[in-house]
Amino acid sequence: MTSMARAQAPGIVFRWPRAYDWLLRLMWGSREKRYRERVLELAGIGLGQRVLDVGCGTGTQALAARQLVGDHGQVCGIDASPEMIARARSKAEATGLDVDFQEGTAQALPVGDASFDVVISTTVIHCLPEHARAVCFAEMARVLRPDGNVMLVDFGGSSRHSLAGHAGIHGRFDLTAERERIAAAGLVELASGPVGFSDLQFILVRHGDRQSG
Repeated sequence: MTSMARAQAPGIVFRWPRAYDWLLRLMWGSREKRYRERVLELAGIGLGQRVLDVGCGTGTQALAARQLVGDHGQVCGIDASPEMIARARSKAEATGLDVDFQEGTAQALPVGDASFDVVISTTVIHCLPEHARAVCFAEMARVLRPDGNVMLVDFGGSSRHSLAGHAGIHGRFDLTAERERIAAAGLVELASGPVGFSDLQFILVRHGDRQSG
C-alpha cells in the first residue's frame, strides 16, 4: 500500500493516519465498534486497570479501553509513527479522554518494568519481520505486571476468506504459528481462538510463573 513506509526501526509503519482511518471505515463499517468491544472483552479489561496498547495506530482501541478503566485507571498507547500518534492525540483531545500517547517501537517500549495490568496488540505482529517478533514479545513480558494479561490479535487460522486474508503479508502470516516465540518470552497461553471478525485470531497469555489453574 502507498500509505506504508519502512521506518528506521524494523517493521512496517503507517504514515497517513487519515487514510488509515478511512480504510478501516471502508473495511469494517458499523462493525468496527463491535470489534473493538470484543477485543477488550476478551482481554478482560476492567475498572482501575493500567492498559498498554502496543502499535496503537490512530488511537481508537486505546480510547475505547480508556472508557472501560474508569477514573482510577490509565491507558497508554505506543506507535512507531509520529503521524499516527499526532492523530491519536487529536482524537483524545476531541473526546476529552485522557490517554498517554507516545512514539516508540514494539521492540523497545518506552515504559518501565511491570507497569501494566493488560497489554494489548491488535494487527501489529504481522507488520514486524520474524527476527523482531521475539523481541516484541519479550518487551511485552517485561512491562507486564506479575498477574497481568497480554492480548494478541492478528491474522491467522486455517480458513482465510476475507479480502485481507488473500492479500500480501496478511495471507502468509498466522498468529497461531507464533506460539513458540511467545512461550520463549516466558508467557503461557490462557485462551485462544477466532475473534469472530474477518480472519482475526486471538491469543491471551500471562507470565508462566503466575499461570492460574
